[in-house]
Amino acid sequence: MEAQLRRPTLVVSNISKRFGERERGVLALSEVSLEVFDGEFIVLLGPSGCGKSTLLRLMAGLEIPSTGSVQLDGVPVLRPSRDQGMVFQGYTSFPWLTVQQNIEYGMRLNGVSRQQRRARAEHYLELVGLEKFRDAWPKSLSGGMKQRVAIARTLANDPRILLMDEPFGALDAETRWSMQELLLGIMRQSAATTVMVTHDIDEAIFLADRIVFMSKHPGRVREILPNPLKRRQAYSNKADALEQPEFAVLRRKVLSLMREANQV
Repeated sequence: MEAQLRRPTLVVSNISKRFGERERGVLALSEVSLEVFDGEFIVLLGPSGCGKSTLLRLMAGLEIPSTGSVQLDGVPVLRPSRDQGMVFQGYTSFPWLTVQQNIEYGMRLNGVSRQQRRARAEHYLELVGLEKFRDAWPKSLSGGMKQRVAIARTLANDPRILLMDEPFGALDAETRWSMQELLLGIMRQSAATTVMVTHDIDEAIFLADRIVFMSKHPGRVREILPNPLKRRQAYSNKADALEQPEFAVLRRKVLSLMREANQV
């Protein structure tokens, strides 16, 4: 189904964000508008300093726009809530809780019954492939496994939208590759609406339904690129996706935009 026929989950309307006093402050974002549709995977991409993470934090309610608005299901986003699930680059597991206890933590705070917590934790442990590590402590896990815990814990809280800020940025290349494939499988099974920030062009093309390319200083939406791979066939294996001519065409387009942005 084409995105324009779906119901928009998140609407960013003409937002600007300035940090500091007007005369001496920094205008991080200027007049950014964007719609994210139900079940869609959006990737924010662009040169360093284009405001990708700032835009994500505005979607999460961690920052408030200087002008404009962010709405989730028609309700203004003014603060963090359980409707916005956030996964950061750094590992955020509680070291004094086991894997399963970490996944159940948010549900426990939200008053979910013990029986429901256990059932949902079991589902997401299986979804991220950690069912054999439910009783492990975070210190015994690899970086990729820690991020699986973070993703499972966030999804277990049933957010309306999943927001991810460079979730694989600290991982080695091999682990990052496998985590990208795992994430794609998780998103297909959960049908979660997702916005992710990355600097990795190949990662963006492999994961995104649409790539939102941003220009820098201040950040604006330069171009929105639909992913032709997702229109024709959704690849779960990254090696197969890399071999497709559409992948190479979109990669050249993104590289061209990146060169233009860095020349400004």
